[in-house]
Amino acid sequence: MQKYRDNGAIGALLDEYEKALNELILLIKPINNFQLTHIVDPETKDQDCRSIQTILSHVLSSGYNYVICIRQHLGEEIAFATNITLHDTSAYIEALQKMFSFNEQLFSDYPDITLSEKDATKQIRTKWNHHYDVETLFEHAIVHILRHRRQIERFLLKIT
Repeated sequence: MQKYRDNGAIGALLDEYEKALNELILLIKPINNFQLTHIVDPETKDQDCRSIQTILSHVLSSGYNYVICIRQHLGEEIAFATNITLHDTSAYIEALQKMFSFNEQLFSDYPDITLSEKDATKQIRTKWNHHYDVETLFEHAIVHILRHRRQIERFLLKIT
């Protein structure tokens, strides 16, 4: 039976984030090293979308960077994460789980964080120059995983 967090909107965001991440993990768990590293889209200008490996590296660093944007907005001095290349799916799975724990930690550190902010001057400005509040940035993070999970599914169809 599914266990749900009981802390309102924060719980819902974390539950859906974890669900999206678990779907990604189930998809990549059986991927072998050839599938992981195979360049599926050599023509793309986006270096993060050439192989399953580059996609996972991008998803991993992005998962940290969304929370880092929030922490910087809250006054913390913390550097953005860079892409790291791992060499098998088990390493990516472990890294993705640690990344999710980093996301959870935000709400432990800031239990009274304001999720919704209508005043644009108080919203979080991302490094890609968009404005979000905490809730919409987490929603963006969830959909980011879903979009790349779909991309990996499509890559697997081309590899096999």
